[in-house]
Amino acid sequence: MRRPLDPGRLRALGRLREPAVRRRVRNALAEELLGTTRSLAAVLALTALMFLIGVDYYAPTLGDVPTLLWPLYADSAVAVALGALSLATLLPTVGGGGRLAEVPTNRALAYLHTISFVWLVQFGLWPVVSLNLAFEAYVTASDAWIYYWGVLGTHLCFVGLALLFPAFGRTTRGALAVAFAIGVANVVVDYGFGYHPPLLYDPGPVLAGATFGIAVGSVWLADRSFRRLGDDPEKESR
Repeated sequence: MRRPLDPGRLRALGRLREPAVRRRVRNALAEELLGTTRSLAAVLALTALMFLIGVDYYAPTLGDVPTLLWPLYADSAVAVALGALSLATLLPTVGGGGRLAEVPTNRALAYLHTISFVWLVQFGLWPVVSLNLAFEAYVTASDAWIYYWGVLGTHLCFVGLALLFPAFGRTTRGALAVAFAIGVANVVVDYGFGYHPPLLYDPGPVLAGATFGIAVGSVWLADRSFRRLGDDPEKESR
């Protein structure tokens, strides 16, 4: 016999609709996953592994792409590298026994954390669209467990990682504008110049439009998630 849902649990879940509650949950998760030297080192090791997998994926085709465009072509690998660099900035504070709330902030770090966040979200979500536009081709392939389920799983980890960044990072209008400009440049390089990641099909305007939409949505999410540089931390609890 199925037990009725606990009203207390339902009320607790309902409170997640409140921005202040979501921020406290996010901050607690970030402190748990990134707030000690051991846990931060484990997450950095995972990002390093994902970076190496990404490099291995793009390496065979890099010779067909102009060197200057490599960062925009190998977008997933670059997103993970940026994420790892953002995490590395936590080491002096966390390694010294400090909390994430005590991590220093400045304009350069605001640009780094914002761009890292946007690229991790953008290229974490991109395979959800790109692979499912040719769903049958990918799930029936002999290596589908890697190139469909594996890719989706690892890339969604990008998004989960990025959502922790506002617990310690800040943003600025300039950082958001630069992140948006890079997203647009990626769409132009991938679908205007034809230097898109290897796919089992030729992408058309649907994927190009979806990629642009994901880029816009990622910047919007960054704008909503990060506090602005110089904001009073106490505003978070209001």
